[in-house]
Amino acid sequence: MGDSIETLLVLAAANEVTAVTHAFDDRLDADVPVGIPVRLSELLWIMRSGIGKSNAAARTAAVLATNPPNRVINLGIAGVLPGGGLQIGDAVLASRSVFADEGVDAPDGFIDCRSMGFPMFPGDESEGLSPNQEVRDRLLPVLDGERVVATVSTCSGRNDLAERIRRRTGASAESMEGAAVLLACLHAGVPGAEVRVISNTTGDREHQVWDIGRAMTRLGEVARSFSDIDFN
Repeated sequence: MGDSIETLLVLAAANEVTAVTHAFDDRLDADVPVGIPVRLSELLWIMRSGIGKSNAAARTAAVLATNPPNRVINLGIAGVLPGGGLQIGDAVLASRSVFADEGVDAPDGFIDCRSMGFPMFPGDESEGLSPNQEVRDRLLPVLDGERVVATVSTCSGRNDLAERIRRRTGASAESMEGAAVLLACLHAGVPGAEVRVISNTTGDREHQVWDIGRAMTRLGEVARSFSDIDFN
């Protein structure tokens, strides 16, 4: 058993980890090993999960089983969906983290797992997983609001796919890990939340707009702001 973890930030990609660690101290080793929590400050720890739902769920669950933190925040970048009302650089709390593509893509429309009789988790009403209320209340003052975020395995590189995800889930943005991290937290009884910084638009790939530099700078700023929050 290692040191007690107050708040664990779960990030997927190496460049996200670099942005966050350098926001605390540019001398910090950004080569955070996958799946191993590393201390950022007195109260904050960081873990790189690897990208996608499987990596995020498995590695978060492993930490929750061995050295459970008091709370988990899945932090990373996301793409804004058509009509999502967000700008690149905006940082939002996921009011709901929705599994967007678990189910059957049938000729008459998408059928989610719950509708087929296989709910994803207890209480699954296909509306996604909500953040812990106390964590939500403390995070919102340092963010730009809250929106539904879709968790996808296939990112929307076509207009029709982006519009379908938006219409079907009500999401303003899409990411690849949030709902999986919150599901691991739900099963372990640990408070969790998802926070996303918008880095790009979605839709037809050749017309997407990206600003990774701006998004990574904001990601580091957001993580720094978390170190000043009294969650207790």
